[in-house]
Amino acid sequence: MTALNPESILIVRPSALGDVCRTVPVLVSLRKKWPDARIGWLVQDNFAEAVSAHPSLDELIPFPRSRMRSAWRSPKRMLEVLRFLRMLKGGDWDLVLDCQGLARSSLFSRLSGSSRRVGFSEAREFGWLLLTDRVPTVSTHIVDRTMELVAHLGADTEPDMRLHAPPDSIDGWQDSDLRPASAYVVLAPRSRWGTKEWPMDKWRGLIEELSARGHRDFVLVGSADERDSLERLIGMLDGRDGPRVVSMAGRTTVGDLMAIIRSATLVVANDSAALHVAVGFSRPMVGLFGPTDPREVGPYGALDQVIRHAGATGSGHDYRSRSVSLDSMDRITVAEVVERALEVLEPGA
Repeated sequence: MTALNPESILIVRPSALGDVCRTVPVLVSLRKKWPDARIGWLVQDNFAEAVSAHPSLDELIPFPRSRMRSAWRSPKRMLEVLRFLRMLKGGDWDLVLDCQGLARSSLFSRLSGSSRRVGFSEAREFGWLLLTDRVPTVSTHIVDRTMELVAHLGADTEPDMRLHAPPDSIDGWQDSDLRPASAYVVLAPRSRWGTKEWPMDKWRGLIEELSARGHRDFVLVGSADERDSLERLIGMLDGRDGPRVVSMAGRTTVGDLMAIIRSATLVVANDSAALHVAVGFSRPMVGLFGPTDPREVGPYGALDQVIRHAGATGSGHDYRSRSVSLDSMDRITVAEVVERALEVLEPGA
């Protein structure tokens, strides 16, 4: 292997789902530069479907994160961890790109056995210590920063964000009794972090206003933990003559989520993975941002479809801070979300 002709390349980007989606341009760029190389991706097992069907990918290394946490208490889980490590080491990787920039991802890069490990010079948790190529980055958006790793290797950067849903998920949603018969709007009202959430009563107002303008079918997406709150949202609506709303919270795999968004007429979401999936399928969207800065982490190439008030503060991981104001999302009104939604649904109208 030489620096310019690797026979095998491993991308290390285990999580989170939105970040995995945003790393797809790295895969496309590497494939274009080295069309004959074997390219693999180390990804958290429950996010694997985000990239499993991508035509530029040859191999997946699923990372069993949840089971590794308690592996020391279970011989069965410890064996699973050992199988994962053997798979990682047995790949005979010539080149590894650590696109996560944390201690864990850096360790995985080192355990791969590759002699060439490329990552961010500013990797957190001292993750840069195990890298051979520590690349300083200057770009603002995380997609552009990650692509600087590719440029470091002499490859042209391809900002190709296209995603590919697993065929089984596409067929399953097509045949599902829960799929609306007509065009539908996907809503992702919840977030892991409360500071990033638009108030639930405003989601109710959005559904009612869009329904009054002829958009009658809505699909709510979220995790199993969010199911009850989304069912309460449905309960706040007029169930007889009002909008038709179905919740898929807790009923979907990542592949199913991709299939649902792939066929949506519009996606409205807080700063969450749903926006990045929408980018991957070129779906119209409205992204609602408060404590996070869309210039850094917003839907790539679609920042004109984002609402964030000028007075909102925060960037990076500030949404986790107790000092961040909780009202930055509340400042966004139903009227302005409806207006933006109609603009992206009916451009030029």
